[in-house]
Parts: sequence; structure tokens; C-alpha cells
Amino acid sequence: MCADSSSDRRYIRSMTWLDRLLGRSTEALRTSGEPRSGNGASSFHLWWEVPSGRRFAEIAATLEVVDEPTVDRLVFWALQVSFVNPGGGGAHLGLQHNRRYPAASAANWGGYAPPDEGGLLDGSASPLASTPNDLNTRDFLWLPQRPYRLVIGRSPDAAPVGFFAWRGTIEDLHTGEIAVVRDLYSRGEYLRSPVVWTESFARCDHPPVAARWSNLTATGEEAQTFPVTTVSVNYQDRSAGGCDNTNVEVDGTGWTQRTNTPRSTRSGSRLSLPRVV
Repeated sequence: MCADSSSDRRYIRSMTWLDRLLGRSTEALRTSGEPRSGNGASSFHLWWEVPSGRRFAEIAATLEVVDEPTVDRLVFWALQVSFVNPGGGGAHLGLQHNRRYPAASAANWGGYAPPDEGGLLDGSASPLASTPNDLNTRDFLWLPQRPYRLVIGRSPDAAPVGFFAWRGTIEDLHTGEIAVVRDLYSRGEYLRSPVVWTESFARCDHPPVAARWSNLTATGEEAQTFPVTTVSVNYQDRSAGGCDNTNVEVDGTGWTQRTNTPRSTRSGSRLSLPRVV
């Protein structure tokens, strides 16, 4: 996007004390045009506040696409984890608005090996079809304004020697139907660093898209359950190609991530759910 575009000039003239408080620059705000990141997307994250030092056997979150995409651009909403003991590598499970799939609807469960090994994680064959024959991304018909439970946990099936099998499942909370995406094989025995995110390949000024995250839970190695009530907000910085008009708000018992909307929550903010009295 050009720094002297008319949309930027209009925005700069309307800068307020809130913009300055939130750290918004008065120059080259990216609220229109394409994201300038290396992969052409603008991303923003909600990092979970979980007990430190815990080793988790399962991470789960409920995702509802509140406002679905109306343009033919990839949008990805995902739950991401890192693997530990040994450390390194990670994976993400989520839903996609993806034109390569029937009804532009897909599910993805894929991951990356540690840097010293490189490449993608291997895994089992998926019971779900994939129209473009992508190992990680499968045909999956999801519907807007319907909650889906994303679960990353230990698989009951065996993994190759020296690896652990981690299963990604998606439950339609409206019908109760559970879809196994597949298993991924990692040397990591436990999970850590859970985060949920939105990654949008749309223009910054394309119609808003919104996803709501709720019921974030981490399960320990002895089946202890830790509900997550606070997250830390992070936006892809403008210097890294992100859009300046993405935002996160607490929405009842969850958090909503929205594109193409004024930013009211600063990067680095901690957002907690209201306490239930």
C-alpha cells in the first residue's frame, strides 16, 4: 500500500488520544491494500496464560466463525502447540476458508519438525478426503455461527519408534459428530505454549471476518484440567507486513478476533474473562 494513499491521509487527520495511547503511528497506517508480510498474510494471536512448568497431554479450544469470509481469499483459524521433552517443533489444528476445497471449507492439522531436523512432521493417513490431495489439509464442511471443539491430544494408536503420536480432532458441538483429522508424529512427549490465531490473506480493507474462541483448556499429564481465563494479545507488526485494523475483544465467555475494524486493544494487553460470581 502506498504511504500517501487517500485512505491513509483521512485516517491520519482523525488520529485521537486513543490512537496514541495504543501506540499507533501517524505514518503509513496499513488499513487498506495487501498485507506486506513474507507469506502475504496478516496474523494475530492469543497466547494462553497457563501454569508455568506444567507438561500438558491435551490442549483444546472451541472455535466459532461468527462472520464468515465473503471474498475468495484464504483465511485460517487455528489452535497451535509446541512439543517438548525433547523440545522443538510444533503443530496447528484449525479450520480454513480455502477456495481449493469443496464449498471453500477445509480442516488442517499439520506441523513442523525442530529446526535441526527441518521439514514437515510425518503423520498417519487421514480418514478425510482431500480434493487437492494435501496431506495436512482435508475436505471438511464447517458452518458459520456453529461451535467446533478443536482437540490436540495423545493418540490411542502407535507411532513409529522414537516418536509420539498426536491426534487432531474436531467436534461439531451442534451435532456431536467428531472428525479425526489424522495423527502427527513428533519426538515431543508433551505439549506446551498453546496459542490460538487468525491468519488472513485478504486485503486489509476487505469485509470484516470474525472468529470467537472460548472454553480454552489444558490437561496435565495426570489428567488435571486447567481452564484458561486470561490471554495475551499479539498482532503482526506493521513492519512485518501486518494490517493495523485487526482487533481482539472479550465477548462474554470468550474472545473475538476481527479483521477490518478499529483497534481498541493494544498489542501485549492481557484480556481476562469476567469472573463468574
